[in-house]
Amino acid sequence: MQLNHAQRELTLKIVYYGPGLSGKTTNLRHLHAKASPEVRGRLLTVETHDDRTLFFDLLPVFFSTSSGFKVKVKLFTVPGQVIHNATRRIVLQGADAVAFIADCRRSATADNNAYWRNLQEDMRENNLDPSQVPVVIQFNKKDLPDARTEAEIEESRRRGGEAVVGAVALRGEGVLETFHAVAQAAYRRLDTRAHLARNLRLTEEEFLGQIFRRMDLTGTALAAMYGRAAGEARSGDGR
Repeated sequence: MQLNHAQRELTLKIVYYGPGLSGKTTNLRHLHAKASPEVRGRLLTVETHDDRTLFFDLLPVFFSTSSGFKVKVKLFTVPGQVIHNATRRIVLQGADAVAFIADCRRSATADNNAYWRNLQEDMRENNLDPSQVPVVIQFNKKDLPDARTEAEIEESRRRGGEAVVGAVALRGEGVLETFHAVAQAAYRRLDTRAHLARNLRLTEEEFLGQIFRRMDLTGTALAAMYGRAAGEARSGDGR
């Protein structure tokens, strides 16, 4: 978190981490498409010839609070290929929360586990406490053969302390729910550390509402929570 009282700016960083081709970039592209123009910046993508993210994607979602603070939530993805481990570590620096994008197929279990261990190591290298930085796990590619069943995903949810979301990112399923879970976790961690509600008068309700009331939530459970459907999200009314 970066807090600039002089310029009345608060910046949070959320990193999407996971194996190559697990769906990290797909998640960010979908979020960018669903966000209203007034709360999204340019989606920057650096790709190799095989369409894998080489460095990172950056998606700033920004808004102003009722107390006059400008809040920016920066979303990054790390490169998934093994050879880019050093780059992943750099991108992870200063993360307030992490969305771990796992391949839901049973055949990908070893890869998922290796990158999970890598995430813990990269956190420690960056002086981040793995027990303190909130992580949300997304099990992506639920539609593919050999994918874990709902019962298996539920078992993972019960076994660990992290929030778990099932997804088919190519269809947008579970993408907004994952972002909501990780944004909520980031806010709660920072409120505990910096007392955002007391010191900045930025409550969790306002923080999440400012973001998700400006996104197209059609077809998600979030639509009932924030009252945003496609037409409303595109209207740019800012309510």
